[in-house]
This record gives sequence, structure tokens and C-alpha cells, in this order.
Amino acid sequence: MQVLQRFTDQLRTLDNTREKLNHFSSSKYKFMTMIFHLFQEAPAPVAPYSHAVEAGGFVFVTGQLATDPDDDSLPLPAGIEAQTAKVMDNLQRVLKGLGLGLAQVVTVRIFLTDFERDYAAMNTLYASYFASNKLPARTTVGVTHLARGGIIEIDMVVVRAVS
Repeated sequence: MQVLQRFTDQLRTLDNTREKLNHFSSSKYKFMTMIFHLFQEAPAPVAPYSHAVEAGGFVFVTGQLATDPDDDSLPLPAGIEAQTAKVMDNLQRVLKGLGLGLAQVVTVRIFLTDFERDYAAMNTLYASYFASNKLPARTTVGVTHLARGGIIEIDMVVVRAVS
């Protein structure tokens, strides 16, 4: 009799699980599809990553360095102004490949290897890329080292309008 009761309980548990799975697979609960992007016009990745990944209406753009998209063997430009301009150019190349622009940027993370020295100059140039009344949320942090000897790296999250 106990064996029959345990078997009945297990069947009941399976039925409950099946009901829950059916509930979550309904149109109300759609699992995110991710789209991975790698663009020929953008700089060659310096590590194994995509230039951008889309998920849930947002695009997560990988941090860009001041590398030359046309000749990866060239040295990085000298100084924070030149590197910031090149990084922003590289980010705009990725955004262009996505059919997006800086106006859709939601948040930005900036990494500087010499925060005290470079913050003010970087800030001035960075601000020129966005409308003053539509600045993205932002975090800026000092780090000890960046790939390829860069002194700045910027990544961003962008929203894609849902039609």
C-alpha cells in the first residue's frame, strides 16, 4: 500500500511540474533570444568576444580600446584626447553596424589607467559626443592596466527601439 501511495505522489508531482512548464512556455513568458555581432568595419577583437550582443531590447557593446580598425598592428595613439577620440570612433563603428547611434546609449562605463591625470581632459572630449540634455548614465573607474597598453576603454549599453 505504501508503494502505491508513493507512486501516486510521484505522478501528482509530475503533473504539477508539467503544469508549471506549460504555464511558462505560454506566450506570456518568452525567453530571451541573444544575437551576437562581429563587424568587419570595427577593430579586430583583442580577445575572444563579440563586438556586441543583443538581448531583451538592449545591446551590450564590448569595451573598445584606441586600436586602429584598419591596421591592428599600429601603435595606440599617444595621450588621453587622441585615445578617447579613437575609442569613441570605434564605438560608433560598432553602433553603425547595428544601425544605431549615440542617441540610443543608455549607460556607459569608462576605465582609465591614470584617473587623476586623465579624468578632466577625457570628460571634456567625451561630453562633446552627446546632447547636453541627453547624457547617458555613466560610471568611470580607475584601473591598473588595460589590454594593449591602452589608457582608456569604454563600453556601453544601448537600447534598440522595439516596434
